[in-house]
Amino acid sequence: MTDAHALVTPDSGGSAAAPVLMYSTATCPFCVQAERLLTARGVAAIDKVRVDLDPVRRAEMMERSGRRTVPQIWIGERHVGGYQELVALDHAGKLLPLLSGRER
Repeated sequence: MTDAHALVTPDSGGSAAAPVLMYSTATCPFCVQAERLLTARGVAAIDKVRVDLDPVRRAEMMERSGRRTVPQIWIGERHVGGYQELVALDHAGKLLPLLSGRER
C-alpha cells in the first residue's frame, strides 16, 4: 500500500484527482459495496488499510474519524464517513466533483 494514489475519473478529463483512503476489514460487506461504488465512479486505486490486521492503524482511524466502524473513507483531505455517507454524496451529485478534486 502507498500513502497516496493519483486517480483519474471519467469526469476529470484525465487529470490527477483526489486520493482515496479507506479503512476496512476482511469481512465488511459495506467496505465491499463502497469499493464497488468508487470503482464504478472511475476510481482507479484505493489505499485500503486493513484495521483488523493492524491495531495501530485501527487506533489511528478512530482518532482521525471519531468512529469505530468501517469503512471510514477519506477523499483527499475530506473525511466522507462510511458507506451510507458515500452513497448520499453520490445521490446528491457531489461524489464525482469531490473525486475529481473540484470540490472540497
